[in-house]
Amino acid sequence: GQTLAETRLGKTLRGHRQSIYLATKYGRYGVDEFDFSRKRILRSVDESLSRLQTDYLDLLQAHDIEFADMRQIAEEAIPTMLEIKAAGKARFIGISSYQLRIMAKLARSQPIDTALSYCRSNLLADDADRMLVPALQAAGVGLLNASPLHMGILTPEGPPDWHPASVAVREAGAAVVKLCHAHNFSPMAVALRLCLDHSYPASTLVGMSSPEQVEVNLGALTLQLEPDFIYQLQKAVAPVKNCVWPSGLPENADGVYCENQAL
Repeated sequence: GQTLAETRLGKTLRGHRQSIYLATKYGRYGVDEFDFSRKRILRSVDESLSRLQTDYLDLLQAHDIEFADMRQIAEEAIPTMLEIKAAGKARFIGISSYQLRIMAKLARSQPIDTALSYCRSNLLADDADRMLVPALQAAGVGLLNASPLHMGILTPEGPPDWHPASVAVREAGAAVVKLCHAHNFSPMAVALRLCLDHSYPASTLVGMSSPEQVEVNLGALTLQLEPDFIYQLQKAVAPVKNCVWPSGLPENADGVYCENQAL
């Protein structure tokens, strides 16, 4: 989990802190455990700083805010983060969510620096362009685009069993993988390349658990895709493009979900 990851990262950071952009998050502490209170935020940050063996974070994020009351985020969580920022414990503050409208609203009304969106700006979804990016641009808020592989759907292994996407979305992902292999491309590199070509996100976040995956991700930086191949990919996912799933409190939802979701 995050605790072990921070502890291991803290050991790695020794002597290298100034060359690292360090981001962490708070708010979700288990599958169904959320706490965005001032007391818990302050404690969480101090715990993270201790595990990371540093006295400041580059970015502190309120995570999975769709599971919170938006009044608490606006009136308690963000003011607390601003305190932490003023104290020098965080250089920048941000929010993260699967739901886009709540982040757009907060960007318009709160002094945040970043918004992290996942599974909403990749080959299978681009509704962040319409529902989130305009608000971020107007407010000067940076976008972090996570899950370019749609949480495993755009991989040869396919998504984990718990993945909330519909059967149709999974099948579209498998079709993309097959198409990439037919053209001798890594589907992961292709998916990442398409995200890197997006002009607005400040960064695209991708996980790596082996040296081989590091090499694949680096290969995406120089990968060149022909327009006809991109068209074939887009055609394969068109029937399920922007097919989203429920996440968080109902009042924070973006809108109507696709049918046949695997819940």
